[in-house]
Amino acid sequence: MGTEKLLGLWSWVCKKCFPYFLKRFSVMYNEQMASQKRELFSNLQEFAGPSGKLTLLEVGCGTGANFKFYPPGCRVTCIDPNPNFEKFLFKSVAENRQLQFERFVVAAGEDMHQVTDGSVDVVVCTLVLCSVKNQEKILREVCRVLKPGGAFYFMEHVADERSTWNYFWQQVLDPVWFLFFDGCNLTRESW
Repeated sequence: MGTEKLLGLWSWVCKKCFPYFLKRFSVMYNEQMASQKRELFSNLQEFAGPSGKLTLLEVGCGTGANFKFYPPGCRVTCIDPNPNFEKFLFKSVAENRQLQFERFVVAAGEDMHQVTDGSVDVVVCTLVLCSVKNQEKILREVCRVLKPGGAFYFMEHVADERSTWNYFWQQVLDPVWFLFFDGCNLTRESW
């Protein structure tokens, strides 16, 4: 079997298994980051339209781990390139009945043509820019779908300073990390 076929098979396996891992990881991550996420999302409602309803698009929604931080009545649309997240996402929807779930779109953030120009008040993107193919393109798409005066909320991990041990280990682990964690780059300089 050629390397290309082997990597294709590996990618398929990871796409199937990654949602199970992320469901468990998200619980631990949210416990550690709960205060930061509450602070980050504390003023979401300020961006609601004249009707008082907040329309929110979450790019790279994964399992819906951010849902519990969204204000009641928030209308949520989710986009993720991995269709295997759907069953986990709907479980999160059921656990967060304060939200009004609109739809789940299987698409990459770099091409959100299913979302109308200027149609959302807020776009949320957490731990996603590390794994997209083209950060500039996804940010253009975010600007396109936001209403005038809308807001982009994001939280990312980034490469450490080059002269640190953390950066050294990020460099060493990055090739394997990329394969096991659905394209995540430890050395991405998203700032």
